[in-house]
Amino acid sequence: MAHVDWSAGIDSVSGALSKPGKTGQHSCNKMLLGTHRTAATTNPDCNRLFLRKKVKRSTPVSSDEQVARTRFGAIGSAVAARRKNLTYVATDIANFNAQKDTGYKTMRQYLWHLCAAQYDQQNP
Repeated sequence: MAHVDWSAGIDSVSGALSKPGKTGQHSCNKMLLGTHRTAATTNPDCNRLFLRKKVKRSTPVSSDEQVARTRFGAIGSAVAARRKNLTYVATDIANFNAQKDTGYKTMRQYLWHLCAAQYDQQNP
């Protein structure tokens, strides 16, 4: 993988740097997407650049895909709510730290696992 040295004043790049335009507009045919993340448990600085061609979906959304989207959205909302709920914070942190070396490496992964199990139990 290539190494990029950013110019003075640029620490990172994140987001769509160019997007394919709508039909009839002057634009590029590819999307240039830059991502940047800082994670305490892995590499502290990670910048990536991706090129993506303009795509048009050829098939309709299936019922299984719709179920998966609904599940993903519900679990994501449950994780966000649980992170803000002060009654769970102390217990979740203690349980996360107890399993951190052998299980999930980030708090978000751990909460996602808990909320996914709860969702699957309520929606068989």
